[in-house]
Amino acid sequence: MTASAEKFTRQTLLDVQPLTPNLFSLRVTRDAGFRFRSGQFARLGVTKADGSVVWRAYSMVSAPHDEHLDFFSIVVPGGEFTSELSRLGAGDTLLIDRQAFGFLTLDRFVGGRDLWLLATGTGIAPFMSILQDFEAWERFDSIKLVYSVREAKELAYVDEIAGLEQREYLAEYAGKLQFIPVVTREQHPGALNQRITTLIENGELEKAAGLELSPEHSRVMLCGNPEMIDETRKVLKARDLQLSLSKRPGQVAVENYW
Repeated sequence: MTASAEKFTRQTLLDVQPLTPNLFSLRVTRDAGFRFRSGQFARLGVTKADGSVVWRAYSMVSAPHDEHLDFFSIVVPGGEFTSELSRLGAGDTLLIDRQAFGFLTLDRFVGGRDLWLLATGTGIAPFMSILQDFEAWERFDSIKLVYSVREAKELAYVDEIAGLEQREYLAEYAGKLQFIPVVTREQHPGALNQRITTLIENGELEKAAGLELSPEHSRVMLCGNPEMIDETRKVLKARDLQLSLSKRPGQVAVENYW
């Protein structure tokens, strides 16, 4: 099989940045033909010592216009993929599927005034891509980024989030984005301290945002661990915020690639 006929390309790892002992970001070269929409994911492959390849799905952190691809990963103790991935360094090779996947994209929504991005852990990744693209800023009057972690040291990309509205191409949208950090296992200045579902149910999230979650105006994207997604969907459904389907546009979009 020729290289062009393969379903993946071989890319070079440019940089690995540890955030905590269990969290790291990686930057990889990008094939000129690789296209994606903000919010989508790629399948990454690592080659094991025995020559076999292990594949996992990772959302792009980078924007569609970036020359490189950024990803955000957690090390799963004993995990077949992340154990191999965490051992790689600059100059090593990663396999990347030629096609991007996923439906956590803004074209899932019709209308809407307020965009809510609710993430736990590494689920922040697709939202970083969405926030580095024009579409969300152009379409919505306000953007609420809610990012929940257990410990404050796990809050990733905080500097990048703070600097988004200072970027020249987003400067005209300054004031639209509000970052609402949530730290559940310790008190942290400026952060809420309960699970996202609890914060919705008791009204604290809307109070912090200064905005109501409503079917008419709100469009909500969820990314994180499956339990959080399931529970948050139920809480939102009780507020008449429905999952957006191809045949029935709604107010909620989720990513299920875990």
